[in-house]
Amino acid sequence: MKKEIRVMKHLKIRQRIYGTQERPRLSVFRSSQHIFAQLIDDKAGKTYAQASDLKMTKEPKNKKAYEVGRQLAAKALKLKIKKAVFDRGGFLYSGRVESLAKGAREGGLEF
Repeated sequence: MKKEIRVMKHLKIRQRIYGTQERPRLSVFRSSQHIFAQLIDDKAGKTYAQASDLKMTKEPKNKKAYEVGRQLAAKALKLKIKKAVFDRGGFLYSGRVESLAKGAREGGLEF
């Protein structure tokens, strides 16, 4: 039931959020153990960069999410992407999702 509600929220959000080449969509997925983020150009159907905490050492989940945001921002800046549209994926903007966004902002992305 919880998953269906999140998916419905995500579909509603995706009706309004759209990534382009100049301003790709920063999509976030959070599982119980890991967090994933990617920069997507919806117009071309292309993923420019992705980051996850799969290969990180044991740290608190919030700290890992922050580092994923920093990594993604660094990859985006190498590709000369400075702005993005934040897509929280139906998850609440708190906890790990907020930490990832904070890391991406401090890494140099604007949204």
